[in-house]
Amino acid sequence: MIKAKKDIDDAFRCYYRPLCLYAMHYLHDMAMAEDIVQDCFTELWERMTANKDVSNVKAYLYMMVRNHCYDLLKKEGQSDGNLLLSDLEDSISDEECEERSLIEARLWTAIDSLPERCREVFLLSKRDGLKYKEIADKLNVSIKTVENQMSKALRVLKEGSKKIYSFFFN
Repeated sequence: MIKAKKDIDDAFRCYYRPLCLYAMHYLHDMAMAEDIVQDCFTELWERMTANKDVSNVKAYLYMMVRNHCYDLLKKEGQSDGNLLLSDLEDSISDEECEERSLIEARLWTAIDSLPERCREVFLLSKRDGLKYKEIADKLNVSIKTVENQMSKALRVLKEGSKKIYSFFFN
């Protein structure tokens, strides 16, 4: 039981965010994606506490999330049952979708690690599409402060991406 709890904790820390982003590729709704992922972790927990072996937790979770997304879309969007898994794939494969979700998760982790004001300026610019002047007005700071915060955010994110790259390829 203790080993199962540790395994679930480790899997949750490692895969929760990437799995949510993976589910988002199918569902386009973060609340539904989070619900699906939480349900999958619950099912994994029940399986592991019943001493049923899961040899590859990562692959199992990704397959389970994809299948739950498929089932939900089939139930809510296509009551005639004509929805196929291939309809969900659009132009990218499951492997590419999984890879993208891992990269997005790393990016969001890096963004979350930015100092608060720096993160706020970065998100207002990149996520919300505000211009520096609009950000400065909204936050009641100078344009120069916005420029400095953006520069700092981009530098930190660039350094973080170099660390990730060198970890995997050196």
